[in-house]
Amino acid sequence: MNYKESFLDYLRFEKRYSEHTILSYKTDLGQFEAYTGEGTNGSGLKAADGKLIRSWVIHLMDSGQSARTVNRKISTLKSFYKFLMREQLIQKNPMDKVLSPKLSKKLPSFVEEDKMNLLLDEYEFGEDFSGFRNRLIIELLYITGMRESELIHLEDRDLDLFEQNIRVTGKRNKQRIVPFDRAYLDVIRRYISLRNDAFPDREFSNLLLTDRGRPLYPKFVYKIVTSYLRLVTTMENRSPHVLRHTFATHMLNRGADLNAIKEILGHANLSATQVYTHNTFEKLVTIYKQAHPRA
Repeated sequence: MNYKESFLDYLRFEKRYSEHTILSYKTDLGQFEAYTGEGTNGSGLKAADGKLIRSWVIHLMDSGQSARTVNRKISTLKSFYKFLMREQLIQKNPMDKVLSPKLSKKLPSFVEEDKMNLLLDEYEFGEDFSGFRNRLIIELLYITGMRESELIHLEDRDLDLFEQNIRVTGKRNKQRIVPFDRAYLDVIRRYISLRNDAFPDREFSNLLLTDRGRPLYPKFVYKIVTSYLRLVTTMENRSPHVLRHTFATHMLNRGADLNAIKEILGHANLSATQVYTHNTFEKLVTIYKQAHPRA
């Protein structure tokens, strides 16, 4: 009996997987079968134990395979041995004690503090409506950490210029109050004045409008943010969300309390905010290596 082909027929006729998916399973099984060194009829696969499988996983990792790729191959073996158990072709599942390697979490990208200062202090945005609007898009995303969608739906009534805070409506319509510095009052007031002059009879209550007096939309915000970030950074990811990451990272670098940042960002759980501590830790390591005489 060819155990491998029986499994592939099961995927093809019972699970109705595509030929492309079946080929991936066949390739993974073939690679492990070659590692067992016992033929091509599946007998080596059937006889493999957990120790041999763990050895193969280590071999894959040592050969430079990514954790994601290795996990896919482990998933193939789990399906294969589950099939053999179902068909009562083996008495014990060798995958029971095989652990999948953890996927490394991708750290949030952020713009360095000196580059943000360069952009906001040295570059000209223009003195007209569009210039002030573009500056305000960048500054609101950076000084509040709000999401792109939250920025788009901001209305005039959400701003309290006397108390210097913004009411942000986040996911599931949950609202939070985010403070901003007095230094930004003039920019906000100047923008509102220019907007009202440009669109005295505007039909939308949104704070930020396009050049045609309509509410912002994601592609418009993305284009503005990327065009300005391109002036100061060569990083690949220059999306509006990067400014949210930049806000959180810079706040932590400056000693802000993690729970306070969680509230400002509107995170439901602290674990979502803790990802930024990895970036700040990397900075601490760099500072330590540069400053400590024995580092």
